[in-house]
Amino acid sequence: MKKKFLNILKKKNKTKIVCLTSYSKNISKIIDKYCDITLVGDSLANVLYGMENTHKVSLGMMINHAKSVRKGVKKSLMVVDMPKGSYKNTKEALKNAKKIIKETKCDAIKIESNKKNYNIIKNLVKSKIQVMGHIGFTPQFKKKFNIEGNDYASKRKLIKEALEIERAGSFSIVLECIKKDTSKKISEILKIPTIGIGSSINCDGQVLVTDDLLGMSGFYPRFVKKYANLNFLIEKAVQRYSKDVKNKNFPKSKNSF
Repeated sequence: MKKKFLNILKKKNKTKIVCLTSYSKNISKIIDKYCDITLVGDSLANVLYGMENTHKVSLGMMINHAKSVRKGVKKSLMVVDMPKGSYKNTKEALKNAKKIIKETKCDAIKIESNKKNYNIIKNLVKSKIQVMGHIGFTPQFKKKFNIEGNDYASKRKLIKEALEIERAGSFSIVLECIKKDTSKKISEILKIPTIGIGSSINCDGQVLVTDDLLGMSGFYPRFVKKYANLNFLIEKAVQRYSKDVKNKNFPKSKNSF
């Protein structure tokens, strides 16, 4: 296993793992300095393309954005989401995962669990492809948003699901919108790191959609902390530009050839 993956595994129960999404070179250049993992998430469907969900993201879209991200990533581990429909069976999953890695030079791919695709993960790992798992609210397979692990039965199911993903060979697992005590139990049981989103501080690391924390997406659920309001700053800049053009204050001589 490459040094980057070993460094992530070593952080389990020691140092919190920092992960953010990126869809372009410019953003990845910044977050690469501070993050352990850069995720090219299929959340680009909502963030960049204005889609209602992630179901129509294509393999080509993921690859094109990942190529751009790769140019900005130097030190962090780069993970790319496999889009819905690209891993229906072991054969198709292997073909598409190899295509993503070959064309983007990413370090790993991420697969959402549907409680049936453990063999797909196992086959990818056997083929020397590193896989990040994903349980809880899995947008590719669940239409309705729910907090997971609310009762004893669902808690046991999530623990079982997480263990199956670990046994299949995943190097880490995303826990999305899982109740605090359930995410804690999963994190304690698993040997691999857990990366939480809306799943409390009990996880080994955290991931957020970068556009959400920058105040650009307009999507601010309870689990998001807005660290900036770039929408406001961008609007002010565009407003000033518009005013300067209309008042003939731009371009000036120094802006012309």
